[in-house]
Amino acid sequence: MARQEQVSDRVLTLPNALSLLRLVLVPVFFWLILSKRDGAALVVLMVSGASDYFDGALARRWGQVSRVGQLLDPLADRLYIFSTLLGLGLRGILPWWVVGLLVGRDVLLTVTIPVLARAGYGPLPVQFLGKAATFNLLYAFPLLLLAQGNNLAADLARPAAWAFAWWGIALYWWAAWLYLRQVAAVVRDTPGQAA
Repeated sequence: MARQEQVSDRVLTLPNALSLLRLVLVPVFFWLILSKRDGAALVVLMVSGASDYFDGALARRWGQVSRVGQLLDPLADRLYIFSTLLGLGLRGILPWWVVGLLVGRDVLLTVTIPVLARAGYGPLPVQFLGKAATFNLLYAFPLLLLAQGNNLAADLARPAAWAFAWWGIALYWWAAWLYLRQVAAVVRDTPGQAA
């Protein structure tokens, strides 16, 4: 049987500070992509990816899982993905239909927030599949940046970048489907909510 994590109302924790750092770096990262400072953008993305791992690991290990962290972590993930998609789209690295596919998924899931609120719930916890999808996309984006150019590194990065991108897109939508099913089950099982 899996151990149930205790969720606190604490705000001032190291894991939350790491999530906040990730949020602060989003506009820096976006500016770096748009100004074609790809090396610096890759460094910021790597720091963000490392802090994404450590904030969750530390929160679980130190018993500092918090409601604030449960909101900040996925928010930072979504903002990095959105800013990267927008930046790569504006630079012509990603086709706009791919950008639309990924942004559309997040818009669809955003619609569930008021539905859950009417049933007395906040956003449901992030599942492993959603984390795996984000992981793939956050690997694809730096590789897509590295794939720009006419050199051996770009040639090696290109197929890996698109492999991670396609796996990320597939897992992103699969996770969305499972999340929508969870939302439907919560609403259906909440007294007074069934149609």
